[in-house]
Amino acid sequence: MRAYRLKSQTGLDALERIDLPEPKPARGQVAVRVANCSLNFRDLAIALGRYRAPTRANVIPLSDGAGEVVAVGPDVTRVKVGDRVASCFFQNWIGGEPGADTQASALGGGIDGMLAEVVVLEQEGLVPIPAHMTLEEAATLPCAALTAWHALIEHGRLVAGQTILVQGTGGVSIFALQIARMMGVEVIATSSSDEKLARARALGATHLINYKTTPDWDKAAIDITGGRGVDQVVEVGGPGTFARSLNVIRSGGKISTIGVLAGMADINPGMILAKRANVRGISVGSTRMFEAMNRAFSFNKVQPVVDRVFAFDETIEAYRHLQAGAHFGKIVIKI
Repeated sequence: MRAYRLKSQTGLDALERIDLPEPKPARGQVAVRVANCSLNFRDLAIALGRYRAPTRANVIPLSDGAGEVVAVGPDVTRVKVGDRVASCFFQNWIGGEPGADTQASALGGGIDGMLAEVVVLEQEGLVPIPAHMTLEEAATLPCAALTAWHALIEHGRLVAGQTILVQGTGGVSIFALQIARMMGVEVIATSSSDEKLARARALGATHLINYKTTPDWDKAAIDITGGRGVDQVVEVGGPGTFARSLNVIRSGGKISTIGVLAGMADINPGMILAKRANVRGISVGSTRMFEAMNRAFSFNKVQPVVDRVFAFDETIEAYRHLQAGAHFGKIVIKI
């Protein structure tokens, strides 16, 4: 079968197409014929040697994929042959708090990932996908969508009528926008592109801020809320934007810290205390969270936003498209 592996974490040229024997499921495992995968910033960071966690040598990349069950091992009860499923980012985080070994079970990092024609997953490490979604759309869910759900619903406990701020128009931010609108929550969206902001408005963003033309975007957002501040920020910039996120939340507001796209900087813990801020680092989510999110997406017929679909042989070009930062929503690779 066709697959890719990352020979070294030295750049995109280290991605190598290979042929491997088709894997077979053992007890409690499921073989999935992968139809589509999607990319996350983490995948680029791993390839460039910039990821914060250890990564397996010669790893098959990517955490996100969707396809059809083609075989099941003994004692598998969750799915059957022919079911349409998506991978779970962490193969052993079923529910509750993550364990000490959870990070080691991350697809495309601690263990081989989804960028192959057939993969074997733990039966608790996959979920049935919403019936209204294509496999292409479902492939975008495992990391970005679940991260946004964990941030806003599991951590944020969103209530209709609140206001959140999302940074940029990548996968997590667009899913956060869609989840917030589904919940009756007002959204302030930031971007450096007026064209992308117009697309965010079409998805339901109520207020738009171009942070290039309005570098004090936190002050602009405070003005939008009448001086109160927002209830929650989906913080994907990291330390480079964290101080402004602290400024923009209301007293007692929440920040879900997800990424470090805006570089590194010092953080003043006194500001956290002054705002009585609730700050939490979000690392994707559990199988049970994924199942809850899919129920909500199914009921509300949420449609993931796919920026562009690349062929399997165009995998390196897909990575370069992500690296360029020109995308809106998710980048998909068709297997």
